[in-house]
Amino acid sequence: MTMTLGPIDLPDWAWERAEVRQALRARDMGAVFRHVQQYAGASQARIASAAGMTQARVNEIINGRREVSRLDVYERIADGLRMPDDARHLLGLAASREKRSGGAAFDLAAFPEVVRVYAAQDSAAEEIQQQARQAQELDVLAVRGLGLIGLNDSLLRACLPREQGGKGLRIRVLLLDPDSAALERRAAEIGESPESLASGVRLAEARLRELADSCEIEVYRYRMLPTWRLIRTDSTMFVSAFDAGWEGHESATYKVMATPHGPLFRGFRRMFEAVIDGAERTV
Repeated sequence: MTMTLGPIDLPDWAWERAEVRQALRARDMGAVFRHVQQYAGASQARIASAAGMTQARVNEIINGRREVSRLDVYERIADGLRMPDDARHLLGLAASREKRSGGAAFDLAAFPEVVRVYAAQDSAAEEIQQQARQAQELDVLAVRGLGLIGLNDSLLRACLPREQGGKGLRIRVLLLDPDSAALERRAAEIGESPESLASGVRLAEARLRELADSCEIEVYRYRMLPTWRLIRTDSTMFVSAFDAGWEGHESATYKVMATPHGPLFRGFRRMFEAVIDGAERTV
């Protein structure tokens, strides 16, 4: 009879090492497993037991003959290695499924609004564009928005109607006020000059003004420090985070669907409306 062993505990400092964080960000599970061997002294059989795999599968992953691609497998690995929440986020997963208060596990299926987690915006780009092409309403909360909707090769620009009297798409875009103290603070967080960041916002506004003949567009400036980055296409929302040292497109991206009783979609949409209420319309 095969004995099933529990999760593997790595020292806290191991998750903080640059090479481990890079492996998580790249979803290079072979490298992650090798670091587990190095820092926890775990054998392939021990890793396999913790992650709910066979030793042969772990060997294939470590030696680059197989890749992990399924979200449920990433979840099993994260749980089996007791990844802290910041490590899970680098891997593109939600926070731990154990409640901090009592440690009782809960089922993600009980929270059906979050239907998918992407490691970063690049991983979600194709699906975001597909949703935007079919949408009647598009809401965007960004900092400068150039990479989202301001430039010709940006994520959403190619999805928008290009001729006057297009499909009747309604667009609302919230950008960080280039003259605000919040912009100066955000520029410092990402290591950019306030002048450069402000000029990017103004360029995005100018480019968005060009869309007025092809769709219904509203552009606003808000003055608070940005926390969430939102793209809403009708009843689907893609949510990522702003933090010191990274921009929104580098964050894990959560696909959130509207459900009759779920609080997340409604809460983020209410936040968007509240930001607009306190913002200045420029287009």
